Amino acid sequence: MKTKTPVPKSQVATKAKVNREVTNNLPSWIPYVVMAFAFVLYGKAVYNDFTNFDDDFYVLNNPFIRDFSWNGINTIFSSFYQGNYHPFTTLIYLFVYKLFAMNPMPYHLVNVMFHVFNIWLVYKLVEQLSGRQVTALIVSVLFAVHPMHVESVAWVSELKDVLYSSFYLISLSVYLRYLKSGYQMNYYWITLILFVGSLFSKSAAVTLPILLIAIDLYKGRKFDAKAIIEKIPFLILALIFGILAVMSQKAQGSINNITTSYNLIIRFFFLASALAFYFYSVVAPFNLSAMHYYPKVHEGMLPFEYYASLPFILILLWFIIRKSTLRKEILFGVFFFLISISVMLQIVAVGSALSADRYSYISYIGLFYIIGQWMATIKTERIKNTAIGIFSLFVLLFSIQTYARIDTWKDSASLVEDVIEHNKDVYFGYWLRGNLKKGQGDLQGALQDYTRAIQLNNNVDDSYFNRGIIFDKMGDAKAAIEDFSKAIQLNPKSADTYNNRGWAYFEMGDAKSAVADFGQAVSLNPKYAQAYNNRGWVYYKAGDMKAALPDFDKAIELQPEFLTSYFNRAALKAEIKDYAGSFADYNYLLKLQPKNHNIFYSVGMIYLDMGDTANACKNWKNAFLLGNKNAKEMMDKYCE
Repeated sequence: MKTKTPVPKSQVATKAKVNREVTNNLPSWIPYVVMAFAFVLYGKAVYNDFTNFDDDFYVLNNPFIRDFSWNGINTIFSSFYQGNYHPFTTLIYLFVYKLFAMNPMPYHLVNVMFHVFNIWLVYKLVEQLSGRQVTALIVSVLFAVHPMHVESVAWVSELKDVLYSSFYLISLSVYLRYLKSGYQMNYYWITLILFVGSLFSKSAAVTLPILLIAIDLYKGRKFDAKAIIEKIPFLILALIFGILAVMSQKAQGSINNITTSYNLIIRFFFLASALAFYFYSVVAPFNLSAMHYYPKVHEGMLPFEYYASLPFILILLWFIIRKSTLRKEILFGVFFFLISISVMLQIVAVGSALSADRYSYISYIGLFYIIGQWMATIKTERIKNTAIGIFSLFVLLFSIQTYARIDTWKDSASLVEDVIEHNKDVYFGYWLRGNLKKGQGDLQGALQDYTRAIQLNNNVDDSYFNRGIIFDKMGDAKAAIEDFSKAIQLNPKSADTYNNRGWAYFEMGDAKSAVADFGQAVSLNPKYAQAYNNRGWVYYKAGDMKAALPDFDKAIELQPEFLTSYFNRAALKAEIKDYAGSFADYNYLLKLQPKNHNIFYSVGMIYLDMGDTANACKNWKNAFLLGNKNAKEMMDKYCE
């Protein structure tokens, strides 16, 4: 006869504390209905385009997602990119690009699918936390439709947000199983591995170890040596990835030293205002924007609403700490919110935004939890019916607002107009719209926007740099030089600015200044092929072939696909009678551009110089047939 192995008392006690019976049983298909509704709600997001708001960096111009090889994957894991370290996120872009190239639909679909999956994860997590399926339903519905989450789902660049959240939520759920099982180590290790996956997706996951402690306390677990020791690997990983995050942001120059710009009191009100924004936006998400910038300080004073945020926070604090039957649920929900959003509260300022809609994606689960637990514990039928009615109304209004807000992320033009509408006195929206107009060839419109951006903030080098490019395109090299010089004054380490000012000097006929600027550009960036090519061209036009040739050679060595350098070197070699070398360059170019009439025309001129009229005429004929008008003159003059 088999004997039953006794369960240790410590495990029995633990199970009794953490394992509630699931009440208010709902049909098993309920969460799938919520998921289906969310998929329909976000359906039109898959028809959105890319935007010039980071999508250009993370997808359109991201070199890491174009190298589908082991070496490329190794580079993804060993490099920072655009101030971030999120290799798992980049890996997904890599696979989507391999399959669909630059079709925006699959990228948007991936985001939507992760959001739908996260809804199910939220339902299961809250069900474990509360022991109430009604609470799980309420929280998952709010998570699914809240307008603050549109940014995380409808913006291609926020794949990192929905991806890290998936790992994060599963890790929390497995940890609850770890507690429920009496500390079975297989659940512990799975929790840790999932945490690593979340860290590899977005550095914001570093908050998870502290949230595990909050869950321990909420579940009544004794905070003993075991509870502390088992968190050490999580904390070490959080520290490592936190350091990586700071290093990546510093490498990009995204960390701001606001200590020198604002005093301690003003920074305190910034924090209070950000918290107030997130709290009131749970029920009143009226001021949504792709960017929420730091305000302007007039004579040491902030706008009134920043000071008003303090009494608002104090009232909330009183509500949180006062005695009530839901005090434990309120405390846990608020700490869930504060812990998960803590690294995004701009205590260490990153970028130029004080708050962001997307930072609510995980953190709002805590505040939704309070709402869910309150509704699930209502005893009075009249109050319950009233609460359900109000909740249903909010869900309807949130769904309508979410559906409408998805259009904000439709394309660059829609997004830029939204940024400007909500931030009329901030330079960034005008700078962004200037970039858009520049890309569309609307030089006058771009000039107006860059000028407005400079009027609002004359300490941003990129505004001067871009306006300088516009002036140069419009033929005003003198104005371009003035703007490039101002940009260099603000940022003397920009190789691009020196290169562009050098070209403007060349257009003004100042070869000496042009060569000096190109030299400074390659000094700042020794791999700057375009600067070598431009300096070589200045030397070539000045007749200094000996100095020009090494620059063209270097440009080709650094960037073999930069065909302008081949054209320039071919012309130079023809000039110095190195016909074989010139033919070699032109033949290489013909393989890549077999219908380029200028190549045939130039080859014809070389043959003429060599005295081979027959071959010259043959090449001019090809050039003429391809549309070269000058070739007709040469044929009339030299060919029968």
